[in-house]
Amino acid sequence: MCFVCGVKNNFGLHANFYETDANELVALIDPSEQHQGYPGRMHGGIAAAILDETIGRSICNGKDEQIWSVTLELKTRFRKPIPLGQELKIVARITSEGNRSFEGTGEIVLPNGDIAVSAEGKYMKVNIDRITDNMELDDNWFLPVSNDDPSEIEIP
Repeated sequence: MCFVCGVKNNFGLHANFYETDANELVALIDPSEQHQGYPGRMHGGIAAAILDETIGRSICNGKDEQIWSVTLELKTRFRKPIPLGQELKIVARITSEGNRSFEGTGEIVLPNGDIAVSAEGKYMKVNIDRITDNMELDDNWFLPVSNDDPSEIEIP
């Protein structure tokens, strides 16, 4: 039921995540009217949520294990309005990693290549048992690889 990635959340973003050869994580979303703040524009809090999720997940790039984390800090900079009904690319990468924490950056990229929102975040690595006692890591938690998944994602 996660708002960002939950496959069963009817009002969620239903984000799909892809690792790149450049060790970045790209999320693809198509925001709709349920995600608006002002008419026709995505809410700024939702923009922060997708950036937070994408940066936080990018710690797993190139690793065989799941690394869970909680957000310590998230600084966002809003540059342009985000239109609804268009596929958006969220690009994130890790900038530093320690034993207990990591930092990363990310951007929401509009279809024309402009950066609408950028963020910097700091995260603490946490065992999933400390985050929730109701975690079932089954096939419903992660989206399966689909034949519809793109083999390439162009980031203008």
